Amino acid sequence: MTDQVAPGIIRKLWAGEAEIFRDHLLRLDADSRRFRFGSAVSDEFVARYAARAFRSGAIVHGCFVDGELRAAAELYPLGDVLPGEAEAAFSVEHAYQNHGLGTLLLERVILIARNRGIRTLCLNCLAQNRRMQQIARKFDAELSFDSDEVVASLNAPFPTALSLAREAAADAQGMAGAVLQAQRLATGRMFDLFLPAGPAAAAPELAGS
Repeated sequence: MTDQVAPGIIRKLWAGEAEIFRDHLLRLDADSRRFRFGSAVSDEFVARYAARAFRSGAIVHGCFVDGELRAAAELYPLGDVLPGEAEAAFSVEHAYQNHGLGTLLLERVILIARNRGIRTLCLNCLAQNRRMQQIARKFDAELSFDSDEVVASLNAPFPTALSLAREAAADAQGMAGAVLQAQRLATGRMFDLFLPAGPAAAAPELAGS
């Protein structure tokens, strides 16, 4: 059985967090980047992609571990008015793969798609990306193979009052977690300012005593 990494916070990313999303994508190793984008892409391509992702209408969720974005899921509705289909894309940094983060993110994406009336969710991945295919199969995805690509199609159920409440609760929990996380980081920086750096910092005071 694979050990789980406690995600800490899974929440929607805001448009103002495009740089956080970019930095996560830039940290992907060569294979993870190729699996995410379907081919080898440059840092410049990744930076441009991250900058325009939020302007394209994507709904991006992030999985934060110890305050850093380590995995992300993108949902792209296909159509402007009441789209019935959407595409999803996932990225998990190498050190955090095989710990269940992709499964947690796909579960959240299915909930988000369901609550927006999206009935068909498609996930394109390379044939070599067995990990993503295994995750899709957990949710009864139908896989179709075409050359070196695989399309995983999932059918989302209709929204209900309970599914809408689940999304609202997840958003509230994510917001509270983000605020608490920011407070902890700020507190840590305050301690860094006022606490001695180590024995070397105390040496001058001891010498003068």
